[in-house]
Order: sequence, then C-alpha cells, then structure tokens
Amino acid sequence: MTTVGTGPRSQLRAWLGVAAITASLFVFVTTELMPVGLLTPVSAGLSISVGVAGMMVTLYGISAGVGVPFLVAWSRTVNRRVLLATLLAIMAAGNLVTAVSPNFPIVLAARLVTGFAHGVFWAIGVAMAMRLVPGEKVGKAAAVVLSGMSIATVVGMPLGTFLESLTDWRTTFLIWSGLSLAVLLAVVLTLPSLPSQSAIPVREVFALPMRNRRLRAVMSTVALYVLGHFGAYTFIRPFIEQRTGASAAWVTGLLIVFGIGGAVGNFVAGHTVARNTRTTFVAACAGLVASLSLLLLFGDSPAGLAIAVVVWGVSFGAANLCQVNMMLAAAPDTFEAAMSLNTMGYNIAIALGALLGGVFAGGFGTVGAVWLGVALTVTALLTALGSHRDTTRT
Repeated sequence: MTTVGTGPRSQLRAWLGVAAITASLFVFVTTELMPVGLLTPVSAGLSISVGVAGMMVTLYGISAGVGVPFLVAWSRTVNRRVLLATLLAIMAAGNLVTAVSPNFPIVLAARLVTGFAHGVFWAIGVAMAMRLVPGEKVGKAAAVVLSGMSIATVVGMPLGTFLESLTDWRTTFLIWSGLSLAVLLAVVLTLPSLPSQSAIPVREVFALPMRNRRLRAVMSTVALYVLGHFGAYTFIRPFIEQRTGASAAWVTGLLIVFGIGGAVGNFVAGHTVARNTRTTFVAACAGLVASLSLLLLFGDSPAGLAIAVVVWGVSFGAANLCQVNMMLAAAPDTFEAAMSLNTMGYNIAIALGALLGGVFAGGFGTVGAVWLGVALTVTALLTALGSHRDTTRT
C-alpha cells in the first residue's frame, strides 16, 4: 500500500490527515445516531409518533448499507481526498436541510442522502488513513480512525442531546452542519492528493461471501447482535422517560455513561481480542443479553438503570471491536471488499433493528422494543457459541 512522504514534516502532515479522517468519522457517526437522543422532541415538533420518528435512523441505515458497493464502484476514478470532501459537504447540507425542514418527509429525504455519504465513507476512510503513514504504522492509523466511533458515542451523541435541552432539536442539527463544514476544511488543508488505487467492482463485493464460509458466519452473527442492540437502543430515551420520568439532563447523563462504557469495552477488548477474538465476542454478546435483561428487571430504579446502561455500553463497545477484527480476519486479502460488506451488513441491521423496534414499541410500548433486543441478542449469543464449536472441531 503506497504511503505519502517519509520526512518529519510529511509525517506530521500525515498524522494531521489521520486526525481529520478521525474527525470525519466522528461527524458521520454522530449524525447517524444523534436522532436516538432526540426522538422525543423531534416527534413532538413534527407532530408524529416516536415510532415514526425512529425512521430517521432506519432510512439512514438503509441508504448507508445498500448503496455502498454501487457508489464505491461508480466513484472508482475519483481522487479519495476529493471524494471525502464531497461526502462531508453532503453531510453538512443534509444536516442543514434537517434543521430547517417544515415536515417529516423532507427530513427523511435529507437522511436518505446523508446515509449514502456515510456508507461510502466507511468503505474508504480507514484505507485512506492507512495510505498516509509508513507501513509499520498502518495498524495504529486504523485504530486511531476507528476511535472516532467511540468518541462519537461518548461525546457526540450525548452532546447533541445536551444541546437540544439548551436550545431545540433544529438548532442541534444546525450546529452539526457547521461542524461538518469545519471538518471539511480540515480535510482540505491536511490531506494530500490520494488517487484511487483499488476500486471495488460490485460483482467482487457480492461474490465474496459466496466463496468465504467464515465470512458468511461472521456476517450472520454480527447482523443478529446489531439488530438486537438497535432494536432496543433506538428507543432508549422514551423507555427511560416512561419508566422513570427522567429529565432530559438525566437521559443525557445516561447516554454519556453508555458512551464511556463503550470506550471501556473497546479498551478491555483491545487487550483480549488478540489472544482470543471469538471468546471475547461471546462474552460481549452475553453482556448484551444481561444488560437488556437488567433493564427490564430493574429499569424502574435509577441505580438499576445506571448499572444496566454501564453493562450495555461496555458489552457493545467490546462487540464492535471484535466484529471489525473478525471481518478482516475472515477476508484478509480483500480489505476494501470486506469493509464494504461490513458497512452494508451493519447499517442494514441498524435500519432493520430500528424498524422492528418501532413496530414492537408501537404495539407493546417501549418495553416491547427491549424484549425484542433480548430475543435477538440471545440468538446472536447462541449463534456465536455454535460457530465457536464448529471452529474448534475444524
């Protein structure tokens, strides 16, 4: 993989470029997940139900997932620096349109377009960072970029909820539009020209799981735990408010706790995943099941709620680190194709999880969405255990 420059000044600019790509991931992930913390005010402001408002997450996930292999193939001749700047411009415009939208259909249209941009970023972002640094530093560059997801969970989404409590949901999206423009400027100033090196034909992306049994198994298990997580997590705010009558500030605090738990889970799994990735993943899935069960059993009390959210965050953070490692280990020679498949499967699971959670929340209340999460994460755990036994026998 070609790198850009080797001198001290070139290396400094390279790591500034890695930081800009990390900031881009922060913007994309917070834009994707921020509606989770804003469902209640958005639904009230646009006169729609909470379940319908959850479509902001669903549609974004669908476009981010389904569009990836096609858009990457169509942009195969585009310089990656130019492409990333374009994606950030789309993100800024999408958040601006959301902020000023007079009705929910326009909000959904904006989310659809920004979702496409998000998916393309996931397919190219980590690979871009790895091209900026010397060969012995590519692993570190990838880890730094992926840390943007944890930062988004710890700081970005709770900050969005906090800003909404001080202003309103429209102002929050307006601020995120400005942040997208700021990151766009950082990308333009720090990244060198990065001509496209390894475009991914659509047929290669879709043929890969047909030839790779291990990759198919990983994708199935990941889809199950992501479905379960987002089926419940999309409706965490209304669940907390209905069960405890918590204020917006209390919800913000719990989201911060969840994000910190995710960072802790990433850190802990980082020390165990190299020794035994599959066992770490099984433990993470078991933690997801336990946390959602705790939420149902003890979610009426502040202490029980806090414990459940901490366990949930730690488990989800660990699972996310594991699934990236499992995907790449399953297809080590087709990095970009694996990342495209990972993006597609993960985001479709987010969308379907939010959709199914909305159906259950509409029919059984928000507790129904949590029960859905329990059922799907139990299935993911059983699938991971079965896959572990198969691997041991082979």
